[in-house]
Amino acid sequence: MDAKFWNGKRAPGVADTINPDAYNSILEVFEESAKKNADRPAFTGIGYTLTYADIDKYSTDLAVYLQTYTDLQPGDRIAIQMPNLLQFPIAVFGALKAGLVIVNTNPLYTVREMHHQFNDSGARALIFMDVFGHMVEEIVDDTPIEHLIVTSIADMLPNPKRTLINLAAKHIKKLVQPYDLPQAVRIRKALSLGEKGKYQRPESAKPEDIAVLQYTGGTTGVAKGAMLTHRNIIANMQQAKAHLSQLDKDGNRMHEPGSEIIVAPLPLYHIYAFTVHLMAMVDQGNHNILIANPRDTSMFIRFIKPWQFTAFIGLNTLFVSLMNHPDFKNCDFSKLKLTLSGGTALQGDTGDKWKEATGVSISEAYGLTECSPAVCINPVGDLTQPGSVGVPVPSTAVKCIDDEGNEVPIGERGELCVKGPQVMKGYWKRPEATDEIFDDERWLKTGDVAVIQEDGFVRIVDRIKDMVLVSGFNVYPNEIEDIVSQHDGVENCAVIGVPDEKTGEAVKLYIVPVDKSLTPEDVKQYCKMNLTAYKVPKQIEFREELPMTPVGKILRKDLRAEEIQKRQSV
Repeated sequence: MDAKFWNGKRAPGVADTINPDAYNSILEVFEESAKKNADRPAFTGIGYTLTYADIDKYSTDLAVYLQTYTDLQPGDRIAIQMPNLLQFPIAVFGALKAGLVIVNTNPLYTVREMHHQFNDSGARALIFMDVFGHMVEEIVDDTPIEHLIVTSIADMLPNPKRTLINLAAKHIKKLVQPYDLPQAVRIRKALSLGEKGKYQRPESAKPEDIAVLQYTGGTTGVAKGAMLTHRNIIANMQQAKAHLSQLDKDGNRMHEPGSEIIVAPLPLYHIYAFTVHLMAMVDQGNHNILIANPRDTSMFIRFIKPWQFTAFIGLNTLFVSLMNHPDFKNCDFSKLKLTLSGGTALQGDTGDKWKEATGVSISEAYGLTECSPAVCINPVGDLTQPGSVGVPVPSTAVKCIDDEGNEVPIGERGELCVKGPQVMKGYWKRPEATDEIFDDERWLKTGDVAVIQEDGFVRIVDRIKDMVLVSGFNVYPNEIEDIVSQHDGVENCAVIGVPDEKTGEAVKLYIVPVDKSLTPEDVKQYCKMNLTAYKVPKQIEFREELPMTPVGKILRKDLRAEEIQKRQSV
């Protein structure tokens, strides 16, 4: 398929191409939307709603603080580390208004992971939630970070609710551990100081300037910053807008800008939720219902019950946990038009049960951090093809190649490659890794095996790379093996992904121990100290030896083959 762009039949109303140069910067998009949608609700969190005018004002106040009370300059990196709170969009747009580059940071990172990301990105500032203060204290002196802004869970709520919730949080043991960071400024103080100053709009960013450093393992286990430019993310916004222009059977637009209510349970630091809720939905002037802790299913349902939400963004494990809760059926699905799944494969049974429960089919999508992230999306309604990830978004070309890099015919398996305006600039300060993922014609090699059907729909059928996909999060065997191999009781180790009903895949760790008294629990506790929870091995198997090549390279493929054979024989 050597077409410039996919030329199959799209859903009615969806254009084949978009204009990625409609704006110079994300800031221009936000300014236009904030003015147009000033009185409309933008984000609701913990039962309180901020309008677009509110987000505009608070983000300007934060930008003034950053410009006036720090020495940060346009192009400097600022890390943001918090769950889905109202402070998140304020921090993002405040940073952009000051001309800074955003470094999204997982709130669940361990000290080791934070240390790597802050140093690798060269972040000079950090906006973080007080829950992580003790870890920030541990590493801040060994990073380039000079400016700290700290927030508590309810800081953007009105009193007395704000005071009550923040006080309650401080008194819950283990929720906010003591820390000593006298240089950290409270976010409400920063906003108050900024309110008194005058905003100086920085020189407009250029389309090819970096807007976000989004960290990913790419094709290896070393966390790398994907350089997503303003043009990349604007392109994905425009592609989302085109996708949402689908017409129903009567010729009416299925989604109306400024009137949609979208449930936002996936973490905003993840590129999937970041682009959907903070970029595409803000561009459209829609209302996002932020869920700070989606694992608390009862609270999750309580927060969405008051709303006649029209769209729901999630992934397989989230859909399952909600449907297993007896109160989910009492939510109001009367206005629901779109359920979008991404990040990990959707199980067929989940899709069937969701449609039965809500009346709406799940539209599965596909993307990756390096593509800002959307590559393919299924149409809405009866045009959805279950088991596929849909068609390429507008202005996007896809093809499949064999092991020699030759394009394979339509309908045959091959490594999926992508071209489009949403494809990243490259990896931050890693030219060799950048060269590895792009070919000579700047096709991005995804590492995923796919089949492109005659009708243009794409099916992901396998994975070339050793990455494990746990509930939509990339887990790289190299990283876990590197940590485990440093344990004094471990001689050798290997990691693979194994099927898991709850998380899609789970991490399985094989160990050749030096110390025969070593136990799986010992290893798990060690991993918990050094790895984010979703990276901690769920299964651990001790062995006397591991399969290796003659030169000593561990054969993960042999371990995977063993695992498949074992499951087939059950």
